[in-house]
Amino acid sequence: MSRPGGPEVLQLVDVPRPTPGPGQALVRAHSIGVNMPEVHVRRGRYSTMPPLPTIPGIEMSGTIAALGEGVRDFKLGDRVYLSARELPHRCGCYAEYIAVDTRALLPLPDAVDLEAAAAISGYQVAWLMLNDATRGFQYETVLVTAAAGGIGSALVQLAHAAGKRVIALTSTPQKAAFARELGAHAAIVHGEGTWKEKLQEATGGHGADLILDAVAGARFPALFEHAAPLGLVVLYGYLTGWPDSAAVFDAMRARFGHCPALRLFSMHVYDKDPARRRVCNDVLLDLLARGVVRPVIHARLPLAEAACAHQLLESGSVIGKLVLEP
Repeated sequence: MSRPGGPEVLQLVDVPRPTPGPGQALVRAHSIGVNMPEVHVRRGRYSTMPPLPTIPGIEMSGTIAALGEGVRDFKLGDRVYLSARELPHRCGCYAEYIAVDTRALLPLPDAVDLEAAAAISGYQVAWLMLNDATRGFQYETVLVTAAAGGIGSALVQLAHAAGKRVIALTSTPQKAAFARELGAHAAIVHGEGTWKEKLQEATGGHGADLILDAVAGARFPALFEHAAPLGLVVLYGYLTGWPDSAAVFDAMRARFGHCPALRLFSMHVYDKDPARRRVCNDVLLDLLARGVVRPVIHARLPLAEAACAHQLLESGSVIGKLVLEP
């Protein structure tokens, strides 16, 4: 992409195959994850925009096709995962090949499928929210909004695997059924006239200890009505825009006696903490290898149809994860 805009700004372009320099490896892509950060980059609204023109994409899985001088920790054919969170700019993965420093690569166990590995970024966000954003907060009940998306479905699976009671909030009955299949104890369709009553019933009238939301917008303040006493609400996205700050504070003040808390969460908090990212990755690889969690692929599209993938993601119809195949 040479300029921001709609999906049409994504163009398939032939460029020379990169040559790995000293300490680098050339990775041949197998599967490329499609995520909302790429949509924000394409729109020109990402908080840390890469220089244009750029190749978007924050994650891929693949195999090592060539090695630069001095590389001893990898060999040709090794299976790896690459996150652009380990690169100077959050971009570069919508490509058949990419040359990167080997410190940015995560070796993949044989038990981890290459296609499944292309969904790791969403699980990183989910695991860190459940374990780090809570800062030792003790919780049993988790409410996940947008529970059928890439990060939402990862949250449902990881929270369920940790023994938490998971309540999913979705936009359609189909997505609600999907969330239940992933381990949600209850799944409620937002927009149905009785969704608030059903949510109260699902928590036994107590509310959810932890609420994780990526939707924001006008409905966000109402989530505080469903927080348990001393509950924590984590906002990690703004799919429908930022909520009105005055309305948020008013909603919290209205439940002053319940002592609700709010945290904003962004992966950028780990930009200078590669060690913590590695800890997260080790845990996730173990869970993937043992089949405790499993990314669900909504659709596989050719790399040439990246614009179509963005249209799908923005339509709200995706259940699970989208991947591109070179």
